[in-house]
Amino acid sequence: MSFQQQLLDLGELFNFSDLSTFTQNIPVEWVASALDLSAQATIRRRRLPSDQVLWLVLGMALFRDEPVHEVARRLNICAQGLASYDLLARSGVTEARKRLGADPVEWLFRQTGHQWGRERYDGDTWQGLQVLAVDGALLRTPDTPELREHFGSGNTSTDRQTPFPMLRLAALMNVRSHLILDAQLSPYRRSEMRLADTFLQQVPDHSVTLFDKGFWSADLLLGLAKGGDNRHWLIPARKALVSEEVTRYGKGDRLLRMKVSTPARKRNPDLPTHWEVREVSYEVGGKVKTLLTSLPADIHNAKAVVKLYQERWEIELGFRDIKSSLQQNAMTLRSKVKELVYQEVWGVLLAYNIIRREASQAAVAFGRSPSDIRFKPVAHYIAVQLIVMAAANPISATGRRLSELRSGLGGLFLDHRPRPSRPRTVKISKSRYPVDCKAAPLK
Repeated sequence: MSFQQQLLDLGELFNFSDLSTFTQNIPVEWVASALDLSAQATIRRRRLPSDQVLWLVLGMALFRDEPVHEVARRLNICAQGLASYDLLARSGVTEARKRLGADPVEWLFRQTGHQWGRERYDGDTWQGLQVLAVDGALLRTPDTPELREHFGSGNTSTDRQTPFPMLRLAALMNVRSHLILDAQLSPYRRSEMRLADTFLQQVPDHSVTLFDKGFWSADLLLGLAKGGDNRHWLIPARKALVSEEVTRYGKGDRLLRMKVSTPARKRNPDLPTHWEVREVSYEVGGKVKTLLTSLPADIHNAKAVVKLYQERWEIELGFRDIKSSLQQNAMTLRSKVKELVYQEVWGVLLAYNIIRREASQAAVAFGRSPSDIRFKPVAHYIAVQLIVMAAANPISATGRRLSELRSGLGGLFLDHRPRPSRPRTVKISKSRYPVDCKAAPLK
């Protein structure tokens, strides 16, 4: 029997309809505001009211290997006074999710990012700056005509489309707490850079944002730096960049002047004709690597800047936690309807933020850094313990429940943070032969 199956079996002993677990982190006022966005709001008494469906979406993320209707039945999510056997109709669960839509879940996720992203922990800054990262990931959807038409997919070397439609995710993450401050979803064909443009206003003042080289853009980087107070960026240099040296600060550290491309100035006429960036070079395994940044040389030395960029890998670990721990390495998402695909992904991101925030609070209680705590065991622990304690002790104080929860997290810390032992390499080409979409994923 799987670990999560054992957790769900607790539903036979406890009434999970008391979902105060989530309201410990998500205020009731947030839920009410989110539900106001539902396109089909109703005052009719239903077996699955909208507020309960919202928690069902979260339950889908926490128990990925269970069918949706089984999650609803096990968690006893229903209107007050209705028994769980009233929810056995699978179509009723699907229709309830359609009534809710994706907007309330998206709004709640953004609210958690905006509010919790302002929280500070000891040691969560680098030389007085909050450290963030921007990157993207791809998620597969089931292969249906509707989803393939909407989301699209990549092409292989033989112009044959990839086996599954793909949804693109771009996220802004705090690399110390791993909390996602903001994110955007879109069909595959839209670029990560354009998605990132939409949430750069959420980057706080007094921060440095780490980018992959795919985000190189004068418009994006200048807009980030000028859009607030003391906002900086750090990114690897692309090959064949044309520049001239303005000032040399030291070995492998200089100020460059570069021309802003004509296409960029056509898209944004406010851009200058030239801009200045700092270049920091260093050697790894006999190869010279180069970083470009807006961090001033008189405040931040080159060695510290090079070491800082290693933290960009933390956002990759965050995506791994979402795909591997929450999604159970599933080949595709669950949903087969466009609106429900968006709802499902926003629900996964919301559940991820709830787990990360509670893990951060627990880490602080032990005098540790939020980045020291392991995600997967904490996700399992929190998914059960918070629900069980809230149901078993519905009248106990929230502070007491959280104190009891965090006292059990002492063994869930990393002894050290794993780091890649070698540079990332390009994956081998995909096979040009047809892929059986129904084949089970490799374990």
